This record gives sequence, structure tokens and C-alpha cells, in this order.
Amino acid sequence: MKLKMSKHTSERKVNRLKKKIRIRKTVMGTDERPRLCVYRSGKHVYAQIINDVTGHTIVSVSSLGKEDKSGVEMAKLVGVEVAKAASAKNIKSVVFDRNGYLYHGRVKSLADGAREGGLNF
Repeated sequence: MKLKMSKHTSERKVNRLKKKIRIRKTVMGTDERPRLCVYRSGKHVYAQIINDVTGHTIVSVSSLGKEDKSGVEMAKLVGVEVAKAASAKNIKSVVFDRNGYLYHGRVKSLADGAREGGLNF
């Protein structure tokens, strides 16, 4: 995987994408253990469960439209939701992909919510 950036891309974003490439070299989702991928923007948190062998997204949950909470509380709710949706599709075990972000704050709270919901990783 190669990075193609413009000269205006921030150094912070480039560093995150380099970490993402290093992580994705080892983290692979299969039929038995799909990949739980996390993306966070300025306001929202997104989580997907992906089978990399077939290239399909099995489950997708986000915090869009849920404005009652924000920050780590919302990320925890998204984690619980993705675990419920995964259990409906008979997925019990996943591989966690933090997508280059530090395992702290919203990413950690989403992971904790997913574990509380019943996912193993």
C-alpha cells in the first residue's frame, strides 16, 4: 500500500496514515474473525465489521443522528450497537483495527462498549 498525498496534507494526517498502513499489514479480517474498523471524525464515530477475504462490509454503525450524547459516551453506545448488530449476524469474535488512532478516548470507549455488548477481541 502506497501513500499519495498532496503537499498540503497535514503532517498529523500523514503520520496517522503511516500507522494505519503498518497496522493493516498484520490485521486481516476473515470469515471466522472479521475486522472491526473504527473511524472517528471531529464530531462522530463510525464502526464497521468487514470481511477482508470477500471485501464486504457485514455491519456498519455510526453516531450520526444520535445527538443526545457526545464524545466518549456516544462512542460507547456505538460500540454496544455494533456488538448487537454483530450478534444478530452470528459474529462473536472480531479483530480490532484502531485505524491508526491511539487506543485512548473515543476509540477505547468504543472498544469497551463492544466488549460489553458481547464481542471478543
